[in-house]
Amino acid sequence: MKTLNRRDFAVDLGLSLAAAVLLPVTTARADDTSMEVHIDNFVFQPPELKIKVGTTVTWTNRDDIPHTVVSAGKFRSKTLDTDDKFSFTFTDAGDYKYFCSLHPHMTGMIKVE
Repeated sequence: MKTLNRRDFAVDLGLSLAAAVLLPVTTARADDTSMEVHIDNFVFQPPELKIKVGTTVTWTNRDDIPHTVVSAGKFRSKTLDTDDKFSFTFTDAGDYKYFCSLHPHMTGMIKVE
């Protein structure tokens, strides 16, 4: 067993505290009924979500230019300016591919179980 002197203990404690502050842990509970997707730098983040039936997903545009959220035949947002939001509640299981109609290379997926 290693014996720590005061300096080693202080360094170890400082690194542990720094790690706790710099590395927050995010956990999703099984009873969560809402999730978020951010639009930033022409990317949907996260690009794929796995959710349960009944979950509401909210997209927020953090870009300085407009975007949309479209899943053919399922849902379509209005044009979202900076900080605008669009929400949709998923009532049926399945895979929902979506994209930005203004920038079709922007794509995402919602998997509803």
